[in-house]
Amino acid sequence: MVVDVFIPCFIDQMYPQTGINMVKILQKAKLKVNYNPNQTCCGQMAFNSGFMDEAKAIGEKFIKDFPNDRPVVGPSASCVGYVRNYYQQLFHNTALHNEYKQLKRNIYEFTDFMVNVAKVLDVGAEFPHKVTFHDSCAATREYGLTDQPRLLLSKVKGLQLIEMEERSVCCGFGGTFSVKHEAISVAMAKHKVENALATGAEYIVSTDASCLMHQQAYISKNNIPLKTIHLIDVLASGWE
Repeated sequence: MVVDVFIPCFIDQMYPQTGINMVKILQKAKLKVNYNPNQTCCGQMAFNSGFMDEAKAIGEKFIKDFPNDRPVVGPSASCVGYVRNYYQQLFHNTALHNEYKQLKRNIYEFTDFMVNVAKVLDVGAEFPHKVTFHDSCAATREYGLTDQPRLLLSKVKGLQLIEMEERSVCCGFGGTFSVKHEAISVAMAKHKVENALATGAEYIVSTDASCLMHQQAYISKNNIPLKTIHLIDVLASGWE
């Protein structure tokens, strides 16, 4: 199977190793990986900020960057959920109607693709640490992830998953929400991190780098003995 990889802005600019690790995992799963170097943003930030013309222009490019009728895999439930759910508002009954429908049908968040399409749960990872898992709002409410991330974590040798209280409560990032409503955003991060810390875990794991970035900022500023790590980086541990 040939798959295209979509590398979101957050991954490209802040966590490039996560994107590289995703490619390595897909290749380890015996998939042929194609990367289009012309790809850029999916347009979610512009859309959420109300800049519809800009969001449509970026989305138009995004659709044209993935023209093939094959799976597109991305390491962000937030970005993939946006493409699946909101491109309809921009491209329904337009010249790109069929193209956006094809992309919506083909684009997957990484853990969903691994579990339900590639059907590969064990990639031989080893991560001898206690972790707790943060269910991002976008993953559960926008994309509709269920147990896929935990199924993959359950196969990681040495990993102990300890569930936190209120595990699906928002961490406070929310894109520009964290800028426009800083005090509320920080208070939400504090609540989330305290719940994670109470488990005794060493790491907070998630499918969304933006949530992890937000929580890590609070952790670092307050010298809290906790780290954050993307699920993909966990799966890339111990076998390279």
